Amino acid sequence: MSQSSGFSTRAVHAGQTPDQSTGAVIPPIHVTSTHMQDGIGGLRNGYEYGRAGNPTRTALEQQLAALEGASHAISFSSGLAAEDALLRGVLRPGDHVVIGNDVYGGTYRLLAKIFEAWGVAHTVVDLGNLRDVQGALRDETKVLWVETPSNPLMKITDIAELAEVGHAAGLVVVVDNTFATPALQQPLALGADVVVHSTTKYLGGHSDVIGGALVLNDDELHEKVRFMQFAAGAVSGPFDAYLTSRSIKTLDVRMERHSANAQKIAEFLEGRAGVERVYYPGLESHPGHALAASQMSRFGGMLSVALTGGEKAARRFAERLTVFTLAESLGGVESLVNYPSEMTHASVKGTALAVPENVVRLSVGIEDVDDLLADVDAALSRTAKKR
Repeated sequence: MSQSSGFSTRAVHAGQTPDQSTGAVIPPIHVTSTHMQDGIGGLRNGYEYGRAGNPTRTALEQQLAALEGASHAISFSSGLAAEDALLRGVLRPGDHVVIGNDVYGGTYRLLAKIFEAWGVAHTVVDLGNLRDVQGALRDETKVLWVETPSNPLMKITDIAELAEVGHAAGLVVVVDNTFATPALQQPLALGADVVVHSTTKYLGGHSDVIGGALVLNDDELHEKVRFMQFAAGAVSGPFDAYLTSRSIKTLDVRMERHSANAQKIAEFLEGRAGVERVYYPGLESHPGHALAASQMSRFGGMLSVALTGGEKAARRFAERLTVFTLAESLGGVESLVNYPSEMTHASVKGTALAVPENVVRLSVGIEDVDDLLADVDAALSRTAKKR
């Protein structure tokens, strides 16, 4: 599939060649743990054992690479498995990582609880402040980890600017593109070295599959991480790969609806009684609005809201929504509400990454927006009456 093809064309057709033997338009799911060899070492198309490779997984990887305009993609069993393999492929004891002060809690936990014990240090900084970023760099720094928009405070980081800073210091610049997806943002084109995804979220899109991916152009780094995956075994299974591949075909149209709905809800919430602040880059009041408009095609389906009534109001609001389902995760077709301080980001409580206790995160789905607005309005009203 040519990179000159449009995004949706690549999403539908990359890696999806009809089956040669039957003409099936959808490639078959290859449910096998091993492959017959034509004599010792005589592999058919390079396949020998399911941990090393599977045709269904290969098809997904081709699709993912095409979406991000990359040479390589590697599909993993989860987003954190992808992050782990990348970091172990790049880092050694004594190395150092710079991360943002609003990074996903699971990424921080991986660095703080696992890699720190392995001798890898990290520094948390405001990635929007170049002086702070440059001040955090050391001789042993190897990775600059960027997440934009960030989870859950929707901070916007200048990918091109940080890629320039990182490359001047000889670093691998990684961008977590889970919130934006390649439908809205192309980090590799902006200078990043590696894109990481939790494919569980928008790429999977239906809250029915767990997965992760790395997308990159560097051949040597690709081989290192591919070996790490093979040696440690965090591969996506054929059914998971198929579900993700199927969902990617509608990614562009889903992101358009997610973004449109989230924009309307953010505008509805801004200035409402009981609302202290709305975190959504599509609002002109957002400090990163202009930057987001320059590096994203739309503003996405994620937003957070801070309630004036503190923790109690935030909890009440989250528990009084009915169309929005109270649950962890995000990016599905259904709307979800999450209280980060006690749910997705509980692991960073008491750290520099702690989420304010009055913040609620909304993953805005593709339902009729009038129903979502009515749900938010009713929950706010019930929250206010409870005070």
